[in-house]
Amino acid sequence: MTDAPTTIDPKEVAKFEAMAAEWWDPTGKFKPLHMMNPVRLDYITRQIAEEFDRDLASSRPFAGLRLLDIGCGGGLLCEPMARLGATVVGADAAERNIPVARLHAEQSGLDIDYRHTTAEAMAAAGERFDVVLNMEVVEHVSDPLAYLTACHDLLKPGGLHLCSTINRNPKSFAMAIVGAEWVMRWLPKGTHEWSKFITPDELFDLIRKAGMEPVDRKGYVFNPVSWQWHISDRDLTVNYVTAAVRRS
Repeated sequence: MTDAPTTIDPKEVAKFEAMAAEWWDPTGKFKPLHMMNPVRLDYITRQIAEEFDRDLASSRPFAGLRLLDIGCGGGLLCEPMARLGATVVGADAAERNIPVARLHAEQSGLDIDYRHTTAEAMAAAGERFDVVLNMEVVEHVSDPLAYLTACHDLLKPGGLHLCSTINRNPKSFAMAIVGAEWVMRWLPKGTHEWSKFITPDELFDLIRKAGMEPVDRKGYVFNPVSWQWHISDRDLTVNYVTAAVRRS
């Protein structure tokens, strides 16, 4: 990593380093992400296909696109993006995540460029991408606007930024902290801080201030009866995702 200014919160990084070995265990500490991953991928692939006029029915629809996954963890999104043809860079501030991701990609026969670095360091180095995935990260940084500005700088003009996070309201506290951490124990207690959650309107405002144009937002909704996630146009009360474009 370089000495570029950073929005990384060391306490947040330590939380995820402690869980690094469990990234690819669908019944472990990252069970919620494994359960949510199909709807995340559905949204991501549809947005990329629409923005870059790609046919998802083709074998490698994202060929020719350079994609960055900031906060890549063990590579749960990097690997399917690579299979769809994108040139993928996965970056994470938690150093222990990188060898886990590299090993799994190697075992899967995938060529993915994993790096222990930050958005700010990559932007300062002049890296540019067609797509930046920024999934479940913004609620863990020390300065969301500075971080999103770095994400803007990492995009080529016309590039697509996809950002998901957790809303801030009583329901999100009950679901994401009490339910997921205290009751179901899907995540260790303290993984999330409710005060750092961001409402959809706040995130759209931050995205605009960072120089990007918001173009879409959807909710990820968990159904406790079917035990499945689905995408909602209306219900953004807990987990949600946004799409934005750098116009110039």
